[in-house]
Amino acid sequence: MTKRRRLSEARQTQILQAAVEVIRERGLCETRISDIAEHAGTSSALVIYYFQSKDRLLGEALAFSEERFYEKTARELRGISSARDQLVRLIELCCSPGLDSRQDWMNEWMLWLDLWARAPRDPDVARDREALDRRWREAIVEIVHAGQGRGEFRPVDAEDFALRLAVTIDGLAIQVVLGDPVVTADVMEEICLRMAGTELGFEWAPGLRRRSPSKGRGVARAAQVSQGVAKAVGKAR
Repeated sequence: MTKRRRLSEARQTQILQAAVEVIRERGLCETRISDIAEHAGTSSALVIYYFQSKDRLLGEALAFSEERFYEKTARELRGISSARDQLVRLIELCCSPGLDSRQDWMNEWMLWLDLWARAPRDPDVARDREALDRRWREAIVEIVHAGQGRGEFRPVDAEDFALRLAVTIDGLAIQVVLGDPVVTADVMEEICLRMAGTELGFEWAPGLRRRSPSKGRGVARAAQVSQGVAKAVGKAR
């Protein structure tokens, strides 16, 4: 890789990071290319050179943000040998942020709200949305197949389960972000975990949550599952 190419990739990453932060804070409609350029310490012309339009930048920024989420998730899953506990942890990460990370969690979902709002009117954004959602469901399928192979889960249709779990998480997250007093993050998490437990045939109760998964104890199969998660998403839901 040439020095020029490394500098170009580093600058694109810098712009994407700036875009994620500015869009999170202001929302896409209130974000200007000049705001992102200023935050990244570069020019509006360079932002346009790399990403062509603000809508294109939204898709790239969300993909960038999602990829970091999956990388973090894959690292956690490597330390969990049970597919059941992997799935529980994946749901926890989506549904119930810790106090220190609540604002980041809300901001991530705000990016998705922006993406969903624009997708019906923009073919490029629609393609981004479809690819990200498909990869997210594939990540869930990987875990379900691993659990079925070890006898942890019932022999359900993994693709069908992944679709219904993913849309349940998405729908509940909208209510949480909107501040519905009935649908809190804890309620969202409990609904998703009970759904998974009922359909896949494992018991779940609040006392069984894995809030601090072990680190560095991954067995070969757990590593394969976590690598499958990373492969399925490309970070990218």
